[in-house]
Amino acid sequence: METEKLYYQDAYLQKFTAAVISCEPFKDAWKVVLDRTAFYPEGGGQPADHGTLNGVPVLDVHDKAGVVFHTCAAPLDAGQTVEGAIDWARRFDHMQQHSGEHILSGIICRRFQCDNVGFHLGAEAVTIDFNTEITWEQTLEAEREANDFICRDEPVNITYPTPEALAALDYRSKKELTGQVRIVAFPGADCCACCGTHVQRSGAINLIKILSCQKFREGVRMEIVCGRRAAAYLSAVYGQAKAIGQQLSVKPLETLAAVERLEAELSAAKARIAGLEQTAFQAIAAEHAGTGDVLFFQPPMKPDSVRRLADAIAQTCGGLAAVFSGEGEHWTYALVHSGGTDIAALVKAMNTALHGRGGGRNGFAQGSLDSSAETIRGFWASHISV
Repeated sequence: METEKLYYQDAYLQKFTAAVISCEPFKDAWKVVLDRTAFYPEGGGQPADHGTLNGVPVLDVHDKAGVVFHTCAAPLDAGQTVEGAIDWARRFDHMQQHSGEHILSGIICRRFQCDNVGFHLGAEAVTIDFNTEITWEQTLEAEREANDFICRDEPVNITYPTPEALAALDYRSKKELTGQVRIVAFPGADCCACCGTHVQRSGAINLIKILSCQKFREGVRMEIVCGRRAAAYLSAVYGQAKAIGQQLSVKPLETLAAVERLEAELSAAKARIAGLEQTAFQAIAAEHAGTGDVLFFQPPMKPDSVRRLADAIAQTCGGLAAVFSGEGEHWTYALVHSGGTDIAALVKAMNTALHGRGGGRNGFAQGSLDSSAETIRGFWASHISV
């Protein structure tokens, strides 16, 4: 016997009573079948409802051949009457996301003559895949139209057309459908075959915000949030923009220009530092002119600076320049041989002895290791003349 699906009769129903038809153990839980239920089972890209049956947590819900199975944390006696309570915050969030996705997808499919070929309602955002390329500017235009539709607080129409009426109806569907088809229509925005739960009027969605639109396969993948998720996201973004603005002594909407100024100043400072480093490296290299192999220690520097110092010393010393930058037992290294001599075996031995990782070729190697300066000196004393 199929389960009576109360969530289709009233998507806003939060509590109900039902009779337990069966209860069977399932892994570390129990699968419970009721004669009727308001718990929406996972399907059509929408996650299952959570809640309780007589206070027992409902962890998951699935539909198999019309029978709805409730995965419960504890058993319930067959034949007893139970009270079900839906986790309404979760359900209403799913309704906002799903209805918002319908409106946006309907508008985009009409604007760009494309199809929605993928939909996933995740815990943080909704992803939608379209089989055409769409620019970010076009995405924002569709977002504005969708939010205008929401503001008009249009009614949502859910119907079960006859086969003849369905054949004459222009509606979206991701696959060929058989049997009774459920049509969810947002007149003026979308008409789509759908098995999910939806709001009664578009105004209940409150807001749609598109977070990203990136190339995906033959089209694009969008990430969106709707309703309370959108409000929470924009509030968090504003909070961060305000905090950044306070750090930079600008208003929240002026943070981009302030950051761009900082980036320009940072780039100029990096260029000056690189110039000063190069001058210092050349002076160090001059001190080691003609000395042969060199072992040299420096305070912590960036890997690129370590490489440039080793290269500068190698150009003057006439041998192998081994430069180690760091402190304690954490070091970055760069090895450069002035003649391009193969040092692969030497590097392998050093990494093994000094707990290092890294490598290179053609007389060059770079990496890091975890050993003391004394241990490093001991290794090199037995491998090169320093």
